[in-house]
Parts: sequence; structure tokens; C-alpha cells
Amino acid sequence: MAASKVKQDMPPPGGYGPVDYKRNLPKRGLSGYSMFAIGIGLMLYGQYRIFKWNRERRRLQIEELESRIAILPLLQAEQDRHVLQQVRENLEEEAKIMKDVPGWKVGESVYNSNRWHTPTIDQLYFLRDDVDVARNKLNHIFHV
Repeated sequence: MAASKVKQDMPPPGGYGPVDYKRNLPKRGLSGYSMFAIGIGLMLYGQYRIFKWNRERRRLQIEELESRIAILPLLQAEQDRHVLQQVRENLEEEAKIMKDVPGWKVGESVYNSNRWHTPTIDQLYFLRDDVDVARNKLNHIFHV
């Protein structure tokens, strides 16, 4: 076999065209400046909403405080009524317990004064059983 003639690959006449080496990415989304402006706008809007909500919350707190102040005399009257009822029950129980002791005066004040002293919780519930003490002292409601 005879050596065949090798045909060398050559450029086309006039040479190759220019090579496109730059990135050719399609434009997607917003520019950086516009995204920055949108972010600043959203933060300002959020601050405005927080400012508005804090004003509303403050107004609601003032309204709640005023309602508590308005109902306070009623709650105090209920508490006083409960204390006086408990004192009356304690005096009746004391009279039953100490009826055989000569010279015992039921309800005699331990203070050297005629002025009213609000009894402590221990003074109110010293004649009660432990369940009543826990229920009234700790404001627990026990359900059966």
C-alpha cells in the first residue's frame, strides 16, 4: 500500500470569525438599586405600622386601666363584705367553743384600740379546715 496523502485541516479562506468570549446572560429581575429602594420602602412601611400599632396598644392599655379603676370600688366592697361575713362566722364559732370558759368575752380586740384593723388571712381562716384555707388563701377552686 502506498502511503496516502494526508490532507491537513486548514482554516477557511479569509480566516475564522471573531470568537464570542463575553458572558451573554439574559437580564433577569430588578436592578440592585431598585431592590435596595424596595427594601428601604418596606422597612419604612414596617416602622410606620409598628408606630401605629404601639399607639393603638397604648390606647387599649389606658382604657383597660380606666376600667379597672372604675370597677375597683365594687371589688373592694365585695372583699369587705366577704371579710365581715368571715369575721361574723369566726365570732359565732368562737362563742360555741368558749361558752364554758368563765370571763371570756367573745370578739374582744387584741389591740389596745377601738379602731378597725383589717384581719390578716391567718386570723380569718384559723378556725377553718385546710381545704377552705387553701381555697381562700391561694384562690384555688377545687372541683370534685
